[in-house]
Amino acid sequence: MAARPVSRMLQRVLRSSVRSCSSGAPVTQHRPGEPSQTALSRRRQFLREHAAPFSAFLTDSFGRQHSYLRISLTEKCNLRCQYCMPEEGVPLTPKADLLTTEEILTLARLFVKEGVDKIRLTGGEPLIRPDVVDIVAQLHRLEGLRTIGITTNGINLARLLPQLQKAGLSAINISLDTLVPAKFEFIVRRKGFHKVMEGIHKAIELGYSPVKVNCVVMRGLNEDELLDFVALTEGLPLDVRFIEYMPFDGNKWNFKKMVSYKEMLDTLRQQWPELEKLPEEESSTAKAFKVPGFRGQVSFITSMSEHFCGTCNRLRITADGNLKVCLFGNSEVSLRDHLRAGASEEELLQIIGAAVGRKKRQHAGMFSIAQMKNRPMILIELLLMLQDSPPAIPSISSQDPFRVQGIGHRVSFSNQMATLWKGCRGPRTSLLAQRWLGSGPPQRHCSSRLDSDTNPKCLSAVSRAPATPSGPPPTSDQLTHVDAEGRAAMVDVGGKPDTERVAVASAVVLLGPVAFKLVQKNQLKKGDALVVAQLAGVQAAKQTSQLIPLCHHVALSHVEVQLELDSTRHAVGIQASCRARGPTGVEMEALTAAAVAALTLYDMCKAVSRDIVLGEIKLISKTGGQRGDFHRT
Repeated sequence: MAARPVSRMLQRVLRSSVRSCSSGAPVTQHRPGEPSQTALSRRRQFLREHAAPFSAFLTDSFGRQHSYLRISLTEKCNLRCQYCMPEEGVPLTPKADLLTTEEILTLARLFVKEGVDKIRLTGGEPLIRPDVVDIVAQLHRLEGLRTIGITTNGINLARLLPQLQKAGLSAINISLDTLVPAKFEFIVRRKGFHKVMEGIHKAIELGYSPVKVNCVVMRGLNEDELLDFVALTEGLPLDVRFIEYMPFDGNKWNFKKMVSYKEMLDTLRQQWPELEKLPEEESSTAKAFKVPGFRGQVSFITSMSEHFCGTCNRLRITADGNLKVCLFGNSEVSLRDHLRAGASEEELLQIIGAAVGRKKRQHAGMFSIAQMKNRPMILIELLLMLQDSPPAIPSISSQDPFRVQGIGHRVSFSNQMATLWKGCRGPRTSLLAQRWLGSGPPQRHCSSRLDSDTNPKCLSAVSRAPATPSGPPPTSDQLTHVDAEGRAAMVDVGGKPDTERVAVASAVVLLGPVAFKLVQKNQLKKGDALVVAQLAGVQAAKQTSQLIPLCHHVALSHVEVQLELDSTRHAVGIQASCRARGPTGVEMEALTAAAVAALTLYDMCKAVSRDIVLGEIKLISKTGGQRGDFHRT
């Protein structure tokens, strides 16, 4: 498999406004009064040389010294990720019960005085708190505090980062789970992909190195983007951190959705055999690796498959003032209540020390954690965004991108990105860059703008010859999914040989003139109906065995869903094709993809018209297998 030069995209996107020296390292012009990275390094060095003895209150019974405090500033978020909150929503804490700014600073001073030298601000989304810059500035004045970090979704980062850097912010983590704009918008139910990219741009421009990018890896959602994320580190000072999917209350965690560190590492080494492991820092949660010659690095947070409890040095304070000594534990103690009851500093230390002293040697393990009652992640912090059953989003590979060349009268997202990142340069553009910047051959965007005389069709990347009729395949006069007594039974395919299997199915959705016009112009309030239906169809094909009880699980090697607008019938034609190599066919996968894509179109348009007809769901062709090929005449 050829290496995909994805990094060139962000490299060109970001380099245009970052000055470079001959070595290629960014040179940042700091505004007067802003703490430079050199100044921050000198401060850390001074603090290392003048460190005070560590507090007994923050040392647990296993000798672990807790020098890292994470403080949640808010439970609110400006995104609505489908996998961040429980399905029924999250009841937010009344404002009166949340920590005030003064209470946050009081607790921070106490912890820093006792030996905490790193504080990370989290949420919800911390950058929606109006006084976040002031909080950072107040923390920066604390003697003994070496690092102030923040974990953000990046939406407000570009706007606030210059002020935050001036206030003393020294480390940034940005959550980003996909590099595909359409998938991003579907996941978070909001626009904003370009704002996150602006945030990464601004962080590099201002000299932050590395800029950490947190990616929660979930099977069936984004595990096929691992190589694309790693390729970004070729020319950019990024630390891409792949996080194992973790269980929290409301996310209905399932082991099958977790992609383990070992599996991810194997995938990376198939592409980059020379991938080398970097020395681990003390108390680090990450296993770091680097492709030789690449500017950045990649890391793995292995909370589930290989816990790092033995060196854990982290404590957490929730937005409502509860101290959590373990992210996965359900034991909490309210520091807010004791503060408001007038507890002295010594009394607070006794309470904190007792909680730290009760911390266990390690968490309960992935299967036990999944059964444990714990807060939803949004109420602890926005380090991760998790769910057992991701929304109907496919794994969109940059090697085999779906392409939609038409749908007239639409505004091109990639043209917007090209305008946003004007001035980008470089001799080559990766497939992913083409999707973002609008260069190269037509890409898979249902929002692509075409001239009015363009045929409004969703076309595949590869032209196919029309199917040729053939004679009827051999059939059976017996049902294969029942046993001798007529009971349902799954067919045993263990003895069948593996062969190449391909199936194509179709469906038609008659929208009516009003809904059709809105879909054609991409004016539905719910968003781009064609892109959502296409993504839903691909995801449904991969989930067929979970939807149809007696279907075998098939490892699909390719899924493609095409949508074609038919203005004469005010309809959308859907064609789905699936391919796999195995002992059983993929007809059900193709039919499921077409049917779910049709259902999704209905769901997207039902507010406009209930007079929508779904029909003509049928198998067009199949090849491979003992019963021979089939091609519908």
